[in-house]
Amino acid sequence: MASTDTGADSKNGGSPAAGEPQDSHDLAGLEAGLDALDAVQVRRTPLRETLIRKVLPPVTAVALVLVVWQLLVWAEAAPAYKLPSPSAVWDEVTDAWLQGTLLEYIWTSVSRGLIGFLMALAIGTPLGLLVARVKFVRAALGPILSGLQSLPSVAWVPPAVLWLGLNDSMMYAVILLGAVPSIANGLVAGIDQIPPLFLRAGRTLGATGLREAWHIVMPGALPGYLAGLKQGWAFSWRSLMAAEIIASSPDLGVGLGQLLENGRNNSSMSQVFLAIFLILLVGIAIDLLIFSPLERRVLRSRGLLVTR
Repeated sequence: MASTDTGADSKNGGSPAAGEPQDSHDLAGLEAGLDALDAVQVRRTPLRETLIRKVLPPVTAVALVLVVWQLLVWAEAAPAYKLPSPSAVWDEVTDAWLQGTLLEYIWTSVSRGLIGFLMALAIGTPLGLLVARVKFVRAALGPILSGLQSLPSVAWVPPAVLWLGLNDSMMYAVILLGAVPSIANGLVAGIDQIPPLFLRAGRTLGATGLREAWHIVMPGALPGYLAGLKQGWAFSWRSLMAAEIIASSPDLGVGLGQLLENGRNNSSMSQVFLAIFLILLVGIAIDLLIFSPLERRVLRSRGLLVTR
């Protein structure tokens, strides 16, 4: 019996002894990982590296497009009235600049687009919160918002003209109908991805009602909400271009969409290419100046972006 107990004791005693190095090794690995996370520091990328990584690739792509375009013109792949040369489009740019109309074209559309987007933001955000947090509202309006998001924005132009006439109100109505569903659905998707534990912890700490929405729901849904904002701006811009192309009136002024339609009516492909170039340029500029910095800031605040 004594020998048996001694053997059992030796086995029981050997088990912790064998397990202690493994446990200490796991703990040391965990501490090392936490120390590594704490040691990560955000650093600013040098200007030269930024130019090489972020500026050079798009500039190179644009240069290649221009080279291919010019080669097609020299090869006479299409008649000149169908495929103008890059220099002909540049002449349109310089003429519009010298006449003082270039900035007017851009500002007419950009001001409408930004005002309409801000209006859509003011409507879509509380609507998204309501749909995400109230089951009955979600069951009633959720499918409608999804359907409206898939509906082409150009479909709203004829009824908006009949309802409101040829004025800026018609333009804003088309923008709202195109952008509000995207913003609301983006916020709903972001809220659905919040861990339930966060919401319960917030309620335990007294965050209810508007305080829960401001301190728990909106910060937690920010990545999805930001994606909805980007998509909402894209829908705003496309809706506006469709409205400007279809609805023309001297009272509306000449925006980029109307410039594109004027080029078609005048059979001027160089003017058409100019309008397309300006529409694309505005879309890229808004993304680079507004949405990309916001996205980097959100990722950095969550530790997902180390350098910039």
